[in-house]
Amino acid sequence: MKLFDYTFKNIVLIGLLFLLLISVMIALSFGRYEMNAMETATLIGRGLFGILDEESSTEWMIIESVRIPRILLAAIIGAGLAMSGAALQTVFKNPLVGPQFLGFSGGAAFGGALAIFFGLGIFAVVSGAFSFALLAVVMVFFLSGDAKKASILSLILSGIVITAFFGSAVSLLTFFADPYSNMPAIVFWLMGSFAGASYDKVYIALIPFLIGGTVLVALRWKLNYLALSDDEAKAFGVNPVSLRWIVFISVALIVSGGVAVAGEVGWIGLVVPYMARMILGSDCRYLIIGSGLLGASFLILIDTLSRSMMAAEIPIGILTAFIGAPIFFILLRRYGRKALHG
Repeated sequence: MKLFDYTFKNIVLIGLLFLLLISVMIALSFGRYEMNAMETATLIGRGLFGILDEESSTEWMIIESVRIPRILLAAIIGAGLAMSGAALQTVFKNPLVGPQFLGFSGGAAFGGALAIFFGLGIFAVVSGAFSFALLAVVMVFFLSGDAKKASILSLILSGIVITAFFGSAVSLLTFFADPYSNMPAIVFWLMGSFAGASYDKVYIALIPFLIGGTVLVALRWKLNYLALSDDEAKAFGVNPVSLRWIVFISVALIVSGGVAVAGEVGWIGLVVPYMARMILGSDCRYLIIGSGLLGASFLILIDTLSRSMMAAEIPIGILTAFIGAPIFFILLRRYGRKALHG
């Protein structure tokens, strides 16, 4: 029975990998300048081998300079947020937890906005986002009391308070920002968008993702022990307190990298792990990787939708909120008080 279960889950992971490849082909083909899949595949082959003619050079420029950076950025951020959400839900033994509800996103948004307000470079944006994301989590635990005894309800409420606090701080920064330079940049950045995607931004998001994501993947076996009580986890040789903080630091790193280059993209860390858990179950050996693959596909498709629906591009954060809020309502209805009180 176990062998069948493992085989099935491996097949599902392969299926999710194919879904990611299909999502990439859709994103490469659709947009204001549409191409069919065959044309896209042929064009990519010609471009890679440098045998483009004058007629196809424009299409290749669109793919190489505009669509590929956006796809890579969406894949990195989608995978990172989904893996972060899956890890956090395992740590707290609850499907209602995500980076957005524990203050990670709010703190990272303030840290990045602060760097933009002072006109600092992208490194300062990443550093500020990481520092304040981690600070937000510390504040959530301080506000909720003893982390071991605090219910999930108190943690979520503390996360809402801290997120509201940092949201107010961001609003204050926006109010005092230069209305002709910094203020529009902060406002548009906070809505979340891949409109300014470039290979430089891909590298900036990729480095924190590789560090934090590699840690989460490497620890995915141990994360299963966090579903047990602390005493049971220690009996298996796992230090639950240290492991939780390693997860928090990894998540803060991933979230800060994504926020720095694309702004606040919410709900991915809640919606995608829930969908992945329905397919793969709660075993983190498969859930972490599956959530990453599904998150990458999900955000690639949402970004394709955001730039194809209307003449003016819709900020990605708006679409993810429209999808995430109803799913959160479904989760509340399904898990009810049990989920909130842990």
